[in-house]
Amino acid sequence: MKILVTGGGGYKGLRLSQALLEKGYEVTIFDNFMYGSDPALFLFRYPNVEFIKKDIRNVEASDLAGYDCVYHLAAISGYPACEANPHSAQMINLKGTEILLSHLSKDQLLIYASTTSIYGQSTELCTEESEVAPKSLYASTKHEAEKLCMVRENTVALRFATIFGVSPRMRWDLLPNDFVMRAVQERALILFDSASVRTFLHLDDAIKAYLMVLDNADAMKGKVFNVGSEQMNLSKQQLADSINKHCDFSVINSDLADPDVRHFIINFDKIAALGFEPTKTLDEGIQELIKLFNFYRPNQSYRII
Repeated sequence: MKILVTGGGGYKGLRLSQALLEKGYEVTIFDNFMYGSDPALFLFRYPNVEFIKKDIRNVEASDLAGYDCVYHLAAISGYPACEANPHSAQMINLKGTEILLSHLSKDQLLIYASTTSIYGQSTELCTEESEVAPKSLYASTKHEAEKLCMVRENTVALRFATIFGVSPRMRWDLLPNDFVMRAVQERALILFDSASVRTFLHLDDAIKAYLMVLDNADAMKGKVFNVGSEQMNLSKQQLADSINKHCDFSVINSDLADPDVRHFIINFDKIAALGFEPTKTLDEGIQELIKLFNFYRPNQSYRII
């Protein structure tokens, strides 16, 4: 099987590409490498990998020809990045997806990386049939792109929980990653809307979900799936308390509202019925991140004396 991964040079994309290569698939990584190509260098040791250095907004039919499956991860990801780059978020997340879809054949399986952020604020348990209410530019562009993708029958959309864990191309803005980094390196954590609930998933289990689509494509095509664990439907306060078990730091509760408005509890029965079960616990992920941030400081410069 030949597989193309758009956004294959990113936080999830590199780990997904590596997992596919380890399984023996022929993999092409399609990415503009806007954050640099160094994190992808380790993949060159695989003989069955190819690279296309290109922006998703410029994707052409020839770039997609011959692939059995396309994982579409290319996006401006997360609330902070989209708010800082609103035009790019619209053009990459939405217009880039439109262009990609215009060049896909009906026989190519498309696996779209969506997000639980599209649920916005909800007092009810959110299933895939629940009404969505995106509250941010990131969430709205991802939802609009998901709707475009799901017009195709040969498409699976995975609405991921907030991912955490270590990758060659780290994301520091993801809530658990950010909380642990501040706890370790600043020894203080300010919580905004500490009672708001979100849902989390370790990166290893996100990759596991991506891979399971290849083995369950017939059962999953044309459908949307929430991907995560009900054990990790947690408030910000609960997340901070979990980190505090492993790391000594102060928690400061602010009266100010978080501009990134999200509060929801997600149901994951639909994907669980197909056999998906996360295996990495929150505690394991926290310990992994503590080890990272005790060793590494983002954007730190070194001077040799």
